[in-house]
Amino acid sequence: MSWNLQKEVREILATEIGTQIFAPGLRIPVAFLYPNTYHLGMSNLGLHILYQVLNRNGWACERFFLPETRKREEYVKTKTALFSMETQRPLADFPYICITISFEMDYLNILAQLQMGHIKLLSEERGEKDPFVILGGPCATFNPEPLADFADMVVIGEGEETLPQLLQLLEQLRMERKTRQEKLLAAAQLPGVYVPQFYSPQYDEAGNFSVMKRLADVPAKISRQWVRELDDYPHTSAIISPYTEFADMFIVEVARGCGRHCRFCMAGYCFRKPRSRNLGLLLEDIRQRPGRTKKVGLMGAAVSDYPEMKTLTKTLAEEHIPFSCASLRADSLDLPLVEALARSGQRTMTVAPEAGSVRMRAAINKGIEEKHIYEAMEYAARVGMPNIKLYFMIGLPGETDTDIEEMISLVHRVRGRMDELGHTGDLTLSVNAFVPKPFTPYQWSPLEDVKVLKRRFKMLQNGFKKDKRIRLLTESLKETILQAALARGDRRVGKILLLANEKKMGLKDAFQNSGYDPEQFACRTIAEEAPLPWDHLDMGVTKQYLLKERKHSAAGKFTPQCFDGCNRCGVCEKKNEFSGSDLQREFSQVMK
Repeated sequence: MSWNLQKEVREILATEIGTQIFAPGLRIPVAFLYPNTYHLGMSNLGLHILYQVLNRNGWACERFFLPETRKREEYVKTKTALFSMETQRPLADFPYICITISFEMDYLNILAQLQMGHIKLLSEERGEKDPFVILGGPCATFNPEPLADFADMVVIGEGEETLPQLLQLLEQLRMERKTRQEKLLAAAQLPGVYVPQFYSPQYDEAGNFSVMKRLADVPAKISRQWVRELDDYPHTSAIISPYTEFADMFIVEVARGCGRHCRFCMAGYCFRKPRSRNLGLLLEDIRQRPGRTKKVGLMGAAVSDYPEMKTLTKTLAEEHIPFSCASLRADSLDLPLVEALARSGQRTMTVAPEAGSVRMRAAINKGIEEKHIYEAMEYAARVGMPNIKLYFMIGLPGETDTDIEEMISLVHRVRGRMDELGHTGDLTLSVNAFVPKPFTPYQWSPLEDVKVLKRRFKMLQNGFKKDKRIRLLTESLKETILQAALARGDRRVGKILLLANEKKMGLKDAFQNSGYDPEQFACRTIAEEAPLPWDHLDMGVTKQYLLKERKHSAAGKFTPQCFDGCNRCGVCEKKNEFSGSDLQREFSQVMK
């Protein structure tokens, strides 16, 4: 093992506050692997929440990250196996490896990390003495199929309740000397646990997915699990570190889920129903945060929809606690909130119209009007916030060149309004191609034709090139195509990932060497009646609802946000999701 690598990890640990380290042998160790760098992984609140959940349940959770390029070279040079942050133990020493996945472009990193840890990549090749690899997170929930061959188990949905139950079951079966197959079969009976090796995808003569065949006595549908009472679980940063996207910031999850029904948004469907945390508990934790924290970060899919938002931010302002917010909607801003943000050091007002034309905003059910953008700008001007940033997508289903022209006109009107209000800063546009995701109304829609996307990006560049005060930021189209292919792919994509990892080649080359084009998965229109590779998963949202929303999109029909007593989408009337007590009863039944 490289002494230099150990030294660097210990130096990072010395800067952290809140790290929990248990002596080897005191607790059963669980590896928690984030498939990217420490900088990005420690910025992920989900990692912090599950770190606390596992440690509170009696496990010894230890973190693993993807080493940066320089460090990876040192790993190879010194033949060092990937080791943990907490005790510098090698990955292969852990009986359970949990991996959270938020981004499709991290899939290859998972294989790299497992390989660096000397873990067999394919589940079918792991034996009695090998660790169990357990996947979770948004990407694994919505479509685990591209990673199915590498996973022993996948937690479908939120993990606070399911993951401890699963680990407890596996550990109990280990003590009873059950075989690996017996453990996997028992795990497959737990609600929300998908064991891919017991499900075999079938394809028709044209190469399209046709059905998911069960190979054992396992559920036909795996139901997404979600936490009913957020206040029963941790909701803040577990570890404070200066080496993250939010350096020394104390992150707090104020709410989870979004009920706005934006038709493009995976998160809106992944975390239904919308739930809020108790204001008193939030303030108590904020007041007791570590002294080194410079600022509090309020997180959630729709922070400004938090029912106690005004009281929370007013209290923070009165107590002189600097804070920032994620995902504020322009139609829910008010002057006191913007004033408090400005006093906390925020210099940019960010608004996400998502689409440039009124027609397309109606199609995606965004609900943001041009007047809301101007109101947000006026608030920003009154408090001295100089910069404006707008988020847009192009390539949305039904979009035409006219919608792009309207986006250009809207941006110029915004720039003109900035001048009128005295905004002296930048107008930044972040414009990316829309990627259709499973379990949204657009799951049947293709990624827009690449030539069309290139032309529309060129329209935007030409539309703004004369005004140097407008900055246009875009992502790589090549990466967008690959992301869409991974998001919509089936189990065959796993073979492509394996080839890319083995041959150290790019994903596009791996697709081509496997006889596929990523656009086959990314740009394919799927018939509404066609079987989908993720049909064996039950998100709670019914397919009938998604089809109805797809029709509403084409008609530009508005869908109001979630409310108590609503049963439109199917989530709130489902009877097959389990609360914590339900899971305990089910666990006891499995053990019997």
